[in-house]
Amino acid sequence: MRQNPSFAMTDVGELRRLIARNPWATLVSAAPDGLVASHYAVLLDDGRDDLTIVGHVGRPDDLLHGLGERELMVIFQGPHGYVSPGWYGDAAGVPTWNFASVHLSGVPELLTTEENLQVLDRLVAHFESPRDDPRLLWERPNDAAYVERLEKGTIGFRLTPTKVVAKRKLSQNKTPEVVESVILELEGTGPYSNPALAAEMRRAHDAMAAARNS
Repeated sequence: MRQNPSFAMTDVGELRRLIARNPWATLVSAAPDGLVASHYAVLLDDGRDDLTIVGHVGRPDDLLHGLGERELMVIFQGPHGYVSPGWYGDAAGVPTWNFASVHLSGVPELLTTEENLQVLDRLVAHFESPRDDPRLLWERPNDAAYVERLEKGTIGFRLTPTKVVAKRKLSQNKTPEVVESVILELEGTGPYSNPALAAEMRRAHDAMAAARNS
């Protein structure tokens, strides 16, 4: 991902927030026969306060990626959407796409069976906990034999990135008046309504304004 200073994301807290809110990740590696991409839910390692992540792949994706042997890039895509030049007022402009994205790269560590079971348990709990009647990994009708068979079909990993590229392109090159116009359009009911992107823009621009005034 091409980087430019005005759009760079460097605050670890903001990167963790983006990853936590967008756990469906794309895993990319360079295999002998070409690029390989897979898609899995990935979580921040709850024992760390950095950008270390944990997850799993189903067999044989571990072999396709050379998991534990080759560099792996994990891509998290935050809110994104179309921005019309008609939202800029009576000024020259072209369409663009606003987005926030994080790329983490490194050689992952393979987890033991026990560690993988803990990650699988946490993944299920993470996504089931908002439900009124959550179905957790070890609860009936699942039994231990079923869970253990499930685990054998997966390979868990932990990735502490050695390279981080994160970008938040949210109209930072526009005037405050244009930014507010774009946010209001995204908050509206038009064909490109996108409240999540509007909220991300407002958060970023409020932080920029606070930094300028501090």
